[in-house]
Amino acid sequence: MAIDQKAIEEHIRGILTALGDDPDRDGLRDTPARTARMFSEMFEGMNYSNDQIAEMFDRTFEEDCDPAECDGDIVVVRDIDIFSHCEHHLALMYDMKVTVAYIPAGKVIGLSKIARIADMVAKRLQLQERIGADIAEIIQKVTGSEDVAVLISGKHGCINARGIRKADAKTHTSTLRGRFRTDPLLALRAEKYSD
Repeated sequence: MAIDQKAIEEHIRGILTALGDDPDRDGLRDTPARTARMFSEMFEGMNYSNDQIAEMFDRTFEEDCDPAECDGDIVVVRDIDIFSHCEHHLALMYDMKVTVAYIPAGKVIGLSKIARIADMVAKRLQLQERIGADIAEIIQKVTGSEDVAVLISGKHGCINARGIRKADAKTHTSTLRGRFRTDPLLALRAEKYSD
């Protein structure tokens, strides 16, 4: 489903009017079109399913390692900066750091692809928990590994800027799949990298 920029423009115009402002005044005249272009960029991930994102970034390399010697080796990419928007209030989720860990199953993914997957998943109306689950699912599809951990910490505008207004509150989530879920020592190793 493609993002309908014309409809966004019309609705933004209506929101400006509902807020009591004049969408035809100088400072706001181009705001509906600018906002529609911004939304198309910020919500690009809504155009794609997890399967499509996996296909988009399905570039792997054969693991150059004897499986008997490498079993249990972990690949970790940490401090991936993302932002997203909460589906409950459309509020910004920001200062988000993602750590992705996986145990290769005969092939590895290019490291930049992990960051690109996290970024694309975040470009949807989301919940932080679902961001972790979506990233884990896509990494599993691309790498063929069942053993994936995704750790996320971030601030939520719906807590920090409105409602309770607790500016320093951070949310931490862990999505553990495969051996990361069943082996507490592996889970601890993954958690260690996200600090």
